[in-house]
Amino acid sequence: MFTTLARLIALLTISSLIISGCGRSTLNDNQTNLPSSGVKNKLIIVTSFYPVYISTINITKNISGVEVFNLTKPQTGCLHDYQLTPEDMRTLEKANILVINGAGMEAFLQKAVQQYPQLKIIDASEDIALIIDGHGEKNPHVWVSISNAILQVENIAAQLSMLDSANAAKYQANATEYTEKLEGLRNKMHRCLDNVSQKNIITFHEAFPYFAQEFNLHINSVIEREPGTEPSPQEMNNTCKQIKEANVTALFVEPQYPAKAAETIAKETGVKIYTLDPGVTGQAKPNAHDAYINLMQKNLQILQEALK
Repeated sequence: MFTTLARLIALLTISSLIISGCGRSTLNDNQTNLPSSGVKNKLIIVTSFYPVYISTINITKNISGVEVFNLTKPQTGCLHDYQLTPEDMRTLEKANILVINGAGMEAFLQKAVQQYPQLKIIDASEDIALIIDGHGEKNPHVWVSISNAILQVENIAAQLSMLDSANAAKYQANATEYTEKLEGLRNKMHRCLDNVSQKNIITFHEAFPYFAQEFNLHINSVIEREPGTEPSPQEMNNTCKQIKEANVTALFVEPQYPAKAAETIAKETGVKIYTLDPGVTGQAKPNAHDAYINLMQKNLQILQEALK
């Protein structure tokens, strides 16, 4: 196994790190410290990216002997075209459990995890109903819906409890505490958004269908189906046409991407640009328990302003 891993690391070293897909932004080396090897009585949990990390640290809060590390760097974002680095491989080598979003988000991990037969995988999206787009592809952005985020927390807690039965009661208690907070957030957002008069919106890409489904919003169009791929002139014209026909008053971009195409559309149609964050980037700090809730509250404020 060591020889296989060495060859893989050597190949990865000469590969470039590609971040397109759902979060193309500047990387830095401020990754959570690598788990130390050879530590007895430690359960090392690695998460695939930021939204799963936030759920997992809430579930494992204050449980002795359990440590959580995020695999990807703070500004990686979504993972459609992510490529593993040698550092990532060393992290996986020392992990006991890997928590993934699932729903096809972490395709880059399929071959890599075969190198570590001892690594247990937790799929946070197990049995969650997925949205299938017009091209027949699964939409993996399930966490952007608060209801689905709750289901993911319950999934992670249930699977962790089976793998580490000694701490099962603590995982379940933490999960219950966190889901109650998420339910409170969901209820607040429904009170604020259910009666907005404007339901038609334009989003940057396919990150918000689950959110729109939950809060009865209608996504008339997306600016870029694949982030990093500029829309064609025909696609731009179609979006402008839909904005006028549906009386759309707001375009929503994401902080992880350039807003050039949205700015062009806004100039042509007179609509205003706002920023919604799908929550894919952030510092993987041990005390970031409320990061998702704080982010969604900020999104709520922006939606109230944009859709009033």
